[in-house]
Amino acid sequence: CGHVSQHQEVREHCSSPAAMAADERDYNLTEEQKAIKAKYPPLNKKYECELHAWGDTLEEAFEQCVMAMFGYMTDTETVEPVDTVEVEAEGHDMLSLLFHFLDEWLYKFSANEFFIPREVKVLYIDRMQFKIRSIGWGEEFSLPKHPQGTEVKAITYSAMQICEDEKPEVFVIIDI
Repeated sequence: CGHVSQHQEVREHCSSPAAMAADERDYNLTEEQKAIKAKYPPLNKKYECELHAWGDTLEEAFEQCVMAMFGYMTDTETVEPVDTVEVEAEGHDMLSLLFHFLDEWLYKFSANEFFIPREVKVLYIDRMQFKIRSIGWGEEFSLPKHPQGTEVKAITYSAMQICEDEKPEVFVIIDI
């Protein structure tokens, strides 16, 4: 992207008694295990995952990001485009617009509608007023018909990026 990601770790020197005690803990590791002890923070794949979507246009990248999110929830190939749902969202910049756009689509599933799209189309993005309008074709989620995937609990701003250098692409971490 050519810019610093919000996800890059900020390191601080920690000299609290608890931190020093942690370095002295005996985990009954062999010398070989101690030699390969990880020097990085643990990945929290149990509770979050990163969506990475792209397209020929920013609109398509946003569409694909919605579909990637629903792809964690079910096999979208099993969804029939029998109903139509419109989603509009607003933000104060492009990142908040993407956040609210995904959040509104997630709400369409989480609320009483339980709507799952087979396809999403962004009708327009207003980059000056940070508004978006979209339409989705799909149906109500039904366990006998749609395989249950992973529940998406929330959209986050953590490490969110919108890149338009070569091909438009977006990165979003969701809580699962």
